[in-house]
Amino acid sequence: MAMKKIWAAVLMAALMIVQQDAVAYSVNGRTIYNDSGAVVQLKGVNWFGFETTNYTVHGLWARNWKQMIQQMKDQGFNAVRLPFCPATLRGVATSSIDYSLNPDLAGKNSLAVLDAVITELNRQGMYILLDHHRADCNSIAELWYTSNYSEAQWLSDLRFVANRYKKAPRVIGIDLKNEPHGSATWGSRNNATDWNLAAGRAASQVLGVAPNWLIFVEGIGASSQCSSGQAAFWGENLAPLACTPSPVPANRLVLSPHTYGPDVFVQPYHKAKNFPSNMPAIWDGLWGFAIPNAPVVLGEFGGKYGEGDSRDRTWQNALVDYLIGKRINSGFYWSWNPNSSDTGGILRDDWTTVRTDKMALLRRLWTGTASGTTTGSSTGGTTGGTGTGGGTSGGTTSGGTTGGSTGGTTGGGSTTGGSTGGSAPTITVSEMRSSEWATGYCSNVTVRNVGTSTVVWDVTLTIEGRANQAWNVVWSQTGNKLKASGLDWNRTIEPNSARDWGYCADR
Repeated sequence: MAMKKIWAAVLMAALMIVQQDAVAYSVNGRTIYNDSGAVVQLKGVNWFGFETTNYTVHGLWARNWKQMIQQMKDQGFNAVRLPFCPATLRGVATSSIDYSLNPDLAGKNSLAVLDAVITELNRQGMYILLDHHRADCNSIAELWYTSNYSEAQWLSDLRFVANRYKKAPRVIGIDLKNEPHGSATWGSRNNATDWNLAAGRAASQVLGVAPNWLIFVEGIGASSQCSSGQAAFWGENLAPLACTPSPVPANRLVLSPHTYGPDVFVQPYHKAKNFPSNMPAIWDGLWGFAIPNAPVVLGEFGGKYGEGDSRDRTWQNALVDYLIGKRINSGFYWSWNPNSSDTGGILRDDWTTVRTDKMALLRRLWTGTASGTTTGSSTGGTTGGTGTGGGTSGGTTSGGTTGGSTGGTTGGGSTTGGSTGGSAPTITVSEMRSSEWATGYCSNVTVRNVGTSTVVWDVTLTIEGRANQAWNVVWSQTGNKLKASGLDWNRTIEPNSARDWGYCADR
């Protein structure tokens, strides 16, 4: 009886920490928002282990777990995809934890460790994507069920996870099933194999418990149904979506294909004479076609990046260029762990040293800096009148014809505005730090037109340090003034609309 009371107290303590005020996440078009209306960018990495028979994240034999989370954050990551398997949810014994390095995990079973990791990620401001990865904790099944793990058990486990973590503010949702492939179909209307139908059933169960979560849905493997039959990695092929839409509510659906290069498996198109220039058409056909209509967030991509197949670095560079060209700057890299045999990790085998070349690649993705991109200055039309604003960072916008406005919502300094019509516009400029580390930071900036006329905009911010890159703008810096203007596709802002951009800077 005493042991039961102790365990109940431990469980209640864990839940009290995890379950805080919930945050609602939603989808509008191709963008993810939180309930404050801010755009959510997922600068993510996979940290695996809960889906294995260690029943805990890996690396705890070499490092302190909280220090690793801090290191992720220091590198600029703001999101972690956490694979798990059903046994981890049952509260079984963990293995391969050095308790001299992780004394606070001593005596915790697998579920308690999962609680602790989610709580700490949440505390450090990291988004968490839960991922139902392996039914048997050993291998990736073709379907969402196996001969030893029924669909009913799968749905029950999804409900359990949703109920347990639905109030953790930074848990954004769940990846319903890792890498459907083989006999998995999409649009066949066969309940035993149609992954699209199964995802709809699962989403209904999850959203019934956690209505504010996002539902991440992967594709299938190669398929002849509404598809070219193109070679595809497990979970990559979303082509049948064009014929059979997802039943998951559009304001909750995130498409999350997996894609890899020749380090993982050499596909025919990796050996083509025109590689890598052939790859955009391949990606377009498998999942890129869906980008205009829904968020596409790669759940896995990666490789040894030059330390394996000589073509893999070329492939990863081409993928990042493709994503930037599609205005995608979210994704979950595989993996933080170095013990992924076909990809390696962000960390080297000592579980401490960072692959700086991989981080440079990811920062290029996060900031939208294409290969060989140069920056410069751009000016608008006739400068309008000036108004003042309060806040932490200065902002100036200018545009077409004369017009004054009040300053930004979080930006200080002055704001001027112009419009393509005759009436005076009202422009607001708001800035939010998306990540910070010891030597730098990144910020997201929103320029909003709250007036009644279309605006052609420029903005000047007073920033800390020296900008090293920016996305969705042409920019230049003089002193502590960062000047930015929109590109062809975002140069104007309609009434009651906004344009998002951002930058990173060295302190």
